[in-house]
Amino acid sequence: MKKRILLGILIVAMVLSLAACGGGSEESGNSDSGESSDMKVSMITDSGDITDESLNQTIYEACKSWSSQNDVEFNYYKPESDSVEARSASIDKAIADGANVLVTPGYVFATSLVDKSKLYPDVKFVAIDITAGDICEAGVGEGYSGNPEDYNVADYYNADNVYCCTYHDELSGYMAGYAAVKLGYKKLGFLGGMAVPGVKRYGYGYVQGVDAAAKELDIADEVSIEFVYGGQFYGDADITAYMDTWYASKGVEVVFACGGGIYTSAAEAAEKAGGKVIGVDVDQGPVIDKTYGEGLTITSAIRGLAPTTTTILDAVKNDEWEDWAGKTDILGLISENADENYVGIPVESTQWGDGFTEDDFNGLLSDMLSGELTVNDDLSVMPTTEITVNDYGSIK
Repeated sequence: MKKRILLGILIVAMVLSLAACGGGSEESGNSDSGESSDMKVSMITDSGDITDESLNQTIYEACKSWSSQNDVEFNYYKPESDSVEARSASIDKAIADGANVLVTPGYVFATSLVDKSKLYPDVKFVAIDITAGDICEAGVGEGYSGNPEDYNVADYYNADNVYCCTYHDELSGYMAGYAAVKLGYKKLGFLGGMAVPGVKRYGYGYVQGVDAAAKELDIADEVSIEFVYGGQFYGDADITAYMDTWYASKGVEVVFACGGGIYTSAAEAAEKAGGKVIGVDVDQGPVIDKTYGEGLTITSAIRGLAPTTTTILDAVKNDEWEDWAGKTDILGLISENADENYVGIPVESTQWGDGFTEDDFNGLLSDMLSGELTVNDDLSVMPTTEITVNDYGSIK
């Protein structure tokens, strides 16, 4: 009940904050002496960059837009390498440059947050896609049990200046997989970036959704998933060649590309083979279809990244930080209205068909909200299925 109340507060704030979004520049630096003039926002990218059409780009654009509209200075920093040391150095650099609000997307920041939240108690950290488990694992180190409930997460970081949240990605992954099978696809693929918690939640939810739809249609023996991680969060020639084999030789019809810019390899291969893709994090259909071909994207498994970001920045600006500090929220479904949820698939761009209509989706959403349908969020093992899942590990 407490979590539902907190999420209800967040959605109200989200709606209000969306009205404030506008265009901006990377560094506005033109603050007046108004109430927000002493607020300086910086975002630090994880292993991706601000052109990934996914996590980093969405949060970057949300920060940039919000800062421009609110006359707040904004900068972003890309670490020199994919390492804790580089990310920590970027945090130090941002704060040395005057930042007092840092937005850090991705579980990879957990170790840096454990250290830097204590070192900089006057800086507010907005940690998106970071869980209590990530903080505990970083703080405990060797010997961590794998269950954050065995620990008091506040023992391992400065809870007074950090807000953490992640998403029930397994739900949106389930919806995407369920929709694909109901729409007639039987040979499916999952291309993850790396086997990190967020990607696994999407992937394991996808597997469960595909399996459920196949069983409902009594075609479990005809449905299969090729499952692999690319080992990185961007596409390249090697991964594209791997996807070429899936589409051309294995008969894969649609691939859920889940991991920042890695979608480019799946989309390129799909374009050549006449296949389809499923996007991730945001509605990637408009971008993918514009670049690779109209109708290539059947749907996307999405998160409410932008509204989450702007809601928390509003809270800082309005001196409401204490309402959020120390929380480790897991955001998910809170409404029968799909547009008000933090996870799902996009209503406007999903390629609805006779096998799966918008009304069918609303029924699925209702079952999830009521608890009649539950999705396993265990990341320790691949879900058990009646369909065939060919798990190839990692390409690299």
